[in-house]
Amino acid sequence: MPRLDSAAAPAAVRTATPGDTPVRPRATLALTSAATAVALMTYTAPMVTLPDTARALHTPLSAQAWLLNGAPLGLAALLLVAGSLADDHGRRRIFLAGTLGLGLTTALGALTTSTWQFTLARIAQGAASAALLASALGLIVHAFPSPRGRLHATGVWGAFVSGGIAVGPLLAGALPNWRVGYVVLGAAALVVAALGTRALAESRAPRGGRPDALGALTFGLALVALVAALTLGRDGWLRAPVGLLFAAAVVLVAGFVAVERRTGTPMIDLGLLRHPRFLASSAGGLFTGLAVIGLFSFLPALLQQALGLSALATAWLFLLWSGLSFAVALQVKHLAGRIAPRTQLAVGFALHTVAVVTMLGALGSGSWPRLLPGLILGGLGSGLLNGALPLLAVESVPPGRAAMGSGAQQTFRYIGSCAGVALTIAVATSAGSLTRGADVALLVSAGLAVAGAVSVLALRERA
Repeated sequence: MPRLDSAAAPAAVRTATPGDTPVRPRATLALTSAATAVALMTYTAPMVTLPDTARALHTPLSAQAWLLNGAPLGLAALLLVAGSLADDHGRRRIFLAGTLGLGLTTALGALTTSTWQFTLARIAQGAASAALLASALGLIVHAFPSPRGRLHATGVWGAFVSGGIAVGPLLAGALPNWRVGYVVLGAAALVVAALGTRALAESRAPRGGRPDALGALTFGLALVALVAALTLGRDGWLRAPVGLLFAAAVVLVAGFVAVERRTGTPMIDLGLLRHPRFLASSAGGLFTGLAVIGLFSFLPALLQQALGLSALATAWLFLLWSGLSFAVALQVKHLAGRIAPRTQLAVGFALHTVAVVTMLGALGSGSWPRLLPGLILGGLGSGLLNGALPLLAVESVPPGRAAMGSGAQQTFRYIGSCAGVALTIAVATSAGSLTRGADVALLVSAGLAVAGAVSVLALRERA
């Protein structure tokens, strides 16, 4: 597998097209990081406002997974196609379209009055975020072609992923209600889009051909079927509708693979699945979504219901986890050369495993201080994951396909998130009591993190 370095990168990646805005590395990093933070703030804001949002929209417990899963569903469905479109038709163009779309759809989300309207708005926010996130790393690689510069830039970008996760719940909990939060975040995205029109340089690595619309359709429908099956499974895993949805997901995935093998411009080069580094990047993203995002997306709501904490108090408590994640991700670049990104991922999963085990029984005891050691260890682990994944993503694909590599890794991340959120809610709400269900969900998360650590360690480069 060729590495993405300045000597190997083609001119289409390194050089701006005549007439385009000149490359401004610092401005590029600042704007892509800011937009990424806003996207992740939008993504995480409902974590602490879920009870209030569900009451406002009259959402039953069995359907609350959709309130959380709308954005990751849109992300997972479109990240691959967004990455391919960014590489083929211009990363700046796709980035600005995504940032503008995020601003508009987030602001519109504040006006929704029903569960289905809110879910559709969240899916649209996820789709816009997909365009933004998949193209951001491509813009960064173009602006920082040297290995050293790329290492610093991807580390900063990964830290802003953690930063957005940290600030989103805090902002949502501090504002008068969840609708105001959506207006504020929408306005922030629109400001970043306006600034980006003047500061960002265009880059692309065109392959020619048409966008892979059929691949995007089959992949998106497969995800919808999977999430619907996991959501309905709460009321009985052996029911016919659940089995049919799982079967539909399998059939649609098979159809997606068939489409990707035949099209001239696939969303993802299936040949990459033979390369351990790409598989490690994908597995890291998948298990981060399943084990970490899936649990921490619903745990704030569990705390509010079981311990009676307010949304703001819950946000401050989780800032310990997300704030540490931000700080660690910002420093991960200093580990390069000494600890491989794949090893960093394994350590991150191991820390998460220990963290959630220490939380067992905390909700049943009614004591939020019992969560503190777990939140600290979990924050350290999450920071390692968020810092190592972006670098591994751009190193795992051929030169000129950075946006596709980013889109692929993040697709697996949000597939895991969709499935993880639905699974966590199904487990936590079907165990007889929330406290018992929370412990079962913690154990499931620990098991998934162990599987993640084993998978990334097993995927070694062949000598």
